[in-house]
Formats: sequence, C-alpha cells, structure tokens
Amino acid sequence: MLQIMNPFLVTGLLFFLSIVAGTLSEKIKVPALILFLAIGMLAGVDGPGGLNFSDANATNQVGTFALAFILFSGGFQTKWSDIKPVVTQGIVLSTLGVLLTAVVMAVPIAMLPQFSYKDAFLLGAIISSTDAAAVFSILRTQKIGVKGALKPLLEFESGSNDPMAVFLTITAITWLVTPDVPVTELAVQFVVQMLAGGAIGFLMGWFSCRIIQRLRIANEALYPVLGISIVLATFGLTESLYGNGYLAVYVCGIVMGGGDFLYKYSLQRFHEGFAWLMQIIMFLVLGLLVTPREVANASVISVGMVISFCLMFIARPIAVFVGSMFSRFNWREKVFISWTGLRGAVPIILATYPLTEGHPQARYMFNVIFFVVLTSVLLQGKTLALAAKLLKLDAAVRETKTWTLNFDITPTSGTDETREVDIQPDAAVLGREVKDLRFPDGVTILLINRGEKYMIPKGSTVIEEGDTLLLFGDRAKLPEVARKLEARAEKTES
Repeated sequence: MLQIMNPFLVTGLLFFLSIVAGTLSEKIKVPALILFLAIGMLAGVDGPGGLNFSDANATNQVGTFALAFILFSGGFQTKWSDIKPVVTQGIVLSTLGVLLTAVVMAVPIAMLPQFSYKDAFLLGAIISSTDAAAVFSILRTQKIGVKGALKPLLEFESGSNDPMAVFLTITAITWLVTPDVPVTELAVQFVVQMLAGGAIGFLMGWFSCRIIQRLRIANEALYPVLGISIVLATFGLTESLYGNGYLAVYVCGIVMGGGDFLYKYSLQRFHEGFAWLMQIIMFLVLGLLVTPREVANASVISVGMVISFCLMFIARPIAVFVGSMFSRFNWREKVFISWTGLRGAVPIILATYPLTEGHPQARYMFNVIFFVVLTSVLLQGKTLALAAKLLKLDAAVRETKTWTLNFDITPTSGTDETREVDIQPDAAVLGREVKDLRFPDGVTILLINRGEKYMIPKGSTVIEEGDTLLLFGDRAKLPEVARKLEARAEKTES
C-alpha cells in the first residue's frame, strides 16, 4: 500500500505513527522501542505497507549515524556529579563485563549444530553489550526509580559499553576472514581505539564549551546546528584517527553536560528531541529490514529462546558478579544490574556487519539476534519496575516540572544557575511569606509551581505545601538555600 504513495507522505505518516506509539507506550507499559520496530515491520514487505527494503549497508550507516547522536544526548543529559562515584565500576562493566558476556555466550552457542565456534564468538560479541537507547528510554519514560547509585551506573554502563561490543564484533569478523591475524595486533588496536576515543571526546567537549562561549552567533536558532556539527566532527575526527567514535561522542556529551556555556539548556532540549528522532528512524529502518516470516521460523525461535535464556540467566549475571566482585554493591543490587542488561538496537545494527561482509549464515544470525532483542526488551523491559520492587530497590521518582520560563546561561550570568526545590508537608517554611525567608544575596525565586498554576512570587506570597520553587542564583549558595527550604519544622529553631 505504501509503495504507491508519495515518499514524503509515507515518511510523515511513519513519524506521526511513531510519536503516537511513543505516547501509547507509557499507558500500556510496553517499551516504545518495540512499538517503533512494530511500525517498521508493518510498513515492510510482510506487512500491509508492502515496502521492500533489504539494504544492509544503508541500515548500518543509518544506525551508526543515529547511535552517535543518541549516545551524545545520553552523555549530555548525564550529570558528572551523579556518575563520578560509579565511574570505575561502570568502566569495568563496560569492558570486562562485555568481554565476559561474549566469551560465556560463545560456549552454549557453539554447542548448537547451526554454528561453528567462530560463529559462536561472533554471535556472543554482537549481543554482548547493553543498549543505551533501550536503557535510557525505559528508565526515563517508564519513570522507574531505584535507590542509591544504581541508575547512574546503569546509564553510564549502557552508554559506554557499545565501543567494546563494536570492537569485539569487528575482531570476530576479522578472525573469520583472516584466521591468522595476530592476537597482539588486535589487542593493540583495542587499546588505541579506547584511549584515542576517550581523549578526543574529552578534548572536543572541552573545546566545544569554549568555542560556544566565545563565538557570538547573531541568530540564536543556529546554535542547534552548531550542536549537530560538534557531534559529527567529534565522531568523524575520532574515526579518522583510528579511535572509537561512539566512546568519543559519549565522553564529549558528558564533558559538555558538566560545562557552562551559552544556550546550554536549549541545546540539551534540542539534542534530547533529536535523539528521539534518531531512535525513531533507527528502529523504523531496522523494522523494515526484518522479514517477520523469517523470524517466525521454528529454528530461529528455538535457537533464539536458548540464547536468550543463557544471556539473561547465565552470561549477564556472571559478567556482573565477576565485574563487581570488589564493588560496594550488595547481592540484590547486583541481581538488579544483571536483569537490567537490556539488548536493543545496537545488537541489531552489529548484526548487519556479517550481512555486509557476505557471511553465509548472516541472514539467519540477523533473525536470531532480532528475536533475542525482542525477548530481552519485552521480558526485561516490562519487568524492571517489578524487579526493583521485589529486590526492595525501588524509589520514588521525582516528577520533572514543565516550566513556562526557560533559563539559559548567558555570558554575564557567571556561576549562576537554576535549581528546583519541592516543599514537603512538614517543611519549616510552610506559611511563611517570601520576604521573610531571608535568602543570601544573589539568590531569588524565579517561579513557583502550585498545582496546575505557575506564578511569579511577590514579597507577600505565602509558601504552601506541595509548591515547587524554581530558584536562581550562585551555585555555591543554592545548596544552602535548598537545605533551608527542605528543613523540617521540628528541626528549625523558633
């Protein structure tokens, strides 16, 4: 049906359906990524859309482009103060953990009659990493709250472990094509890629913050274009210098997220929306590439179920428990980290590598990996909140207010920033007027959210239970003001 329609109309229709699906996913508690894939499959050759798309090379390029922006946005939204305590543990899981997953998975896969031991390692490498898009999407859109440092660890691990999976996949393909390649050469390539990716990403993030501060663009609408150019330049430069572009854009995002520069808030909002667009495009294209009747094959399903079981209940837990052996996480937290090893678009994108190389079993591998991803996102994604509750790790999720006022750092704002404070039922400031709060110089209340209303406070405005205050002022003074506003009545001197 879609083949006879205008391509612009088809694209607009698919985007619109994806947005509707994303909104629907929060209500039916099905990950949006699954619905995006489903729309792509329905638009494909086996669905009512009838679009015939089978270009693995184009899918690989689209996936690479999209993933770069998804990882950058994930890093840009990440606060360094949140991930700093878990950086070491996250690096261990994103390197050693991925390697252990690939090696452990190769053992049961090699026992299957469909695969040789080299194919088994290739499959293990492809499904070895957790997926940033899946983890970011499910944790944020489903409003899953977890205690302690679990959430920043999971987001940092999923955002930083793709480079290792890409390296292992390329290594496995190289091993298949050139069996006598020295192991030492591959090890050196890995070290160079990781070091170059991390270093270039950090330098580009630092340099970008300074450029934006010094560059005065007359038309502020061009700043998002500058943001796009930073991601493309970072990824391209790193790949040209034999580094890992995925790691570079993620590190660049983290550095920029921790910096101060003009229109930072606007850039963050733009890249968040752009990352969603990239997710939609990526999953639609992957859905189009899939042939549902091939995935529904009995052999694919049986092999996929075996691999999914081994991945969820054997390989991932082994990788997590070994990788976090010397960490401060208890056994319940390690079990939850194990269960949050969602597979998403990255394994499907990596599965296009054997297709582009002409591997004789590439199509069968692609279908098996697609089945494994569906199983992972549906089963693990749907049960994350339940797992957190059963393991007594669930925590209340703080709702983010949508303010009618947006604040951007300007060249004259210096160290000023905004901060939100919720007024609790037992707060000492209840019933007091704004003029009596006696904030330090340079700190003020920009806006108060009260129910469905937003108000600009006056001196006579009374603080009420449930208010959310948007503070503005020196970042060094804001924590002190926040503590004063959050203090309980019984702890406040009369």
